[in-house]
Amino acid sequence: MRTISEDLMTALMADMRDVAQTEILPRFRAITADAIRAKTAADDLVTDADIAAERALSQRLAERFPGIAIVGEEGVSDDPAILSRLADAKLAAVIDPVDGTWHFAHGVPMFGSILAIVAGGETVAGIIHYPVTGDFLVARPGEGAWHVATDGTRTRLAVAAPAPIHEMHGFISLHMFEPDLQVKLAPRVLRFLRTTTWRCSAWEYRMLATGAMSFCLNESLKPWDHAAGVLIHAEAGGYAALATGASYHPAMTDGHLLLAPDESSWDAVRNGLYSS
Repeated sequence: MRTISEDLMTALMADMRDVAQTEILPRFRAITADAIRAKTAADDLVTDADIAAERALSQRLAERFPGIAIVGEEGVSDDPAILSRLADAKLAAVIDPVDGTWHFAHGVPMFGSILAIVAGGETVAGIIHYPVTGDFLVARPGEGAWHVATDGTRTRLAVAAPAPIHEMHGFISLHMFEPDLQVKLAPRVLRFLRTTTWRCSAWEYRMLATGAMSFCLNESLKPWDHAAGVLIHAEAGGYAALATGASYHPAMTDGHLLLAPDESSWDAVRNGLYSS
């Protein structure tokens, strides 16, 4: 399968909406301490909502696509070998059931659910759902990126206009980079108008794809964070590549991912961050 039809996209969105309504929203602001657990660090959390939502969406995807490889954040957390399926699978679904779990666990409504359908190593559908607001960002290759409101109204997305770096707003999770690079990046972020981090890829990609923010430098390449978002950003007119200049693909696990409004802006941002 190299294409996803409009009808199938609509069905996938309905699946995500149903899972959010049954597994995620009932637990939001009703979560108890014993339903929150740390994974790799004290602020890397998983909740019962993450686990239940990933399980429910995985079951629906397996019914729609018999034989599909499921690569979910929580599944990989339990069994890292699952991640290797993404490189070789003819068809895979990449799931982040609750992106922004730290926010979710603390009663902050800045979280989302992310789904990418990957065929032959390329993302053929990207969907980000925002359970609290009920809307979506969606994209398919060559079909543009769209905001889909709760009533179904579709609005085409466009990234920010190119601008000098001193006029750019961007996302950088400075504390997540290796210490030597933190020291180098810290003074260079002052070359930009403003930088911040929202601890939630779903919402950072929303700001990039709607033109509210210009760029983002990511310290890691977890596919559930980026496979859908990179496609949405590209279909909104943006440009993305690893900081080395290498092209991004969903099976990558190493490197720093930089997104900007276009290739010239990407060069300017990269030079601003990596040049003395």
